[in-house]
Amino acid sequence: MFEPSSRYANCEDLQMQTSSSSSSSSSSGEGKIVQYKARRFLPPYKSMTLLQEVTVTSSDRLDILAARIIGDPEQYWRICDANDILHPMELTSEPGRQIRIAVPW
Repeated sequence: MFEPSSRYANCEDLQMQTSSSSSSSSSSGEGKIVQYKARRFLPPYKSMTLLQEVTVTSSDRLDILAARIIGDPEQYWRICDANDILHPMELTSEPGRQIRIAVPW
């Protein structure tokens, strides 16, 4: 369902059956099976092994930092996890801020 490098790749696959209704039920009277991923909880960021700290400059973008340091711009979420941040733009919005880069696990 997700690429192996996705933050959701290791989340458990789950499924549920919806209840049937007169307008959307199948001929057997059963609802649909819906597949989904279990919720992903952020790891405790202070327990992550630090690779390095970076001082943000005015021209930094999180994807560029991820590409330069981790080797893949789509791994920006690892930097967010290492800094306990849910909104990626927060990390680079303030030049001079120190951000943590954790060892990829």
